[in-house]
Amino acid sequence: MKMYPEIPLERLISFVEEDAPFGDITSEYVVPPQTCTAVITARQDLVLAGLAEVVRLCEWYGLIIGKKSTDGAEHKKGEEIIRMTGSAHTILLLERTLLNILGRMSGIASRTRYLQQLVETENPRARICATRKTAPGLRLLDKKAALIGGADPHRFSLSDAVLIKDNHRVLVQPDEAVKRARAGSMYHTIEAEADTAEEALMIAQAGADIILLDNMSPGMVIETRALLSANGLREKVLIEVSGGITEETLNQYACLNIDRISLGLLTHSVRNADLSLDIRKQD
Repeated sequence: MKMYPEIPLERLISFVEEDAPFGDITSEYVVPPQTCTAVITARQDLVLAGLAEVVRLCEWYGLIIGKKSTDGAEHKKGEEIIRMTGSAHTILLLERTLLNILGRMSGIASRTRYLQQLVETENPRARICATRKTAPGLRLLDKKAALIGGADPHRFSLSDAVLIKDNHRVLVQPDEAVKRARAGSMYHTIEAEADTAEEALMIAQAGADIILLDNMSPGMVIETRALLSANGLREKVLIEVSGGITEETLNQYACLNIDRISLGLLTHSVRNADLSLDIRKQD
């Protein structure tokens, strides 16, 4: 069983508090206290993500979880995801938050798995990577969803690894930046962006672990890879490509001898998966 990072419970509770800062007045005014069961169902084919967060929230608020699926499972339209029993007021309080979490995370995981499978048909060694192009406050959820879908999560934050990009290179030469980063820490991965094959060679010679080929055409990537191979450096670095790569152009890069493809589209333009929560009144 795969292990995924746990989102802090306080973060999850804050989503509910944001939605109901002074309670759910509609349910409090209209619905008499009672116990009921609710079922969340997939309304489209999807890869499930966010279930662990939904279960933790439900249990924290006193609901009893019955039948449930698992994160990473593939569901067909109409299949049951999770069943819960408890106070009707509590279920109504949590309804939109639960569906928002499952919808966003399952949307990310579903698209990620589809794109990763496209890549693997061309290049089994290549992984797609999520980026930091996430919704503020939702990065942990977005990254976890991409991980569940099969992507490499890449950096969670600026504190995780060194990534020398264009604005750094305006201020410091790329090979010098790599040397400074290596002197700063022997324990962090060092990645540096390159715009040309010659710059990629310079960065590899300086000791980078990963070379990020930014906005290069497939032809330029082939040229860069050949230059690194000619200098005995191809197998000493990982090659990552990024910059404007879409679902339509993905296979043009996947078929190359590269290691990673960064895709901001996994998290910067999320299309939520469609799920529903339906209450069933107790006899």
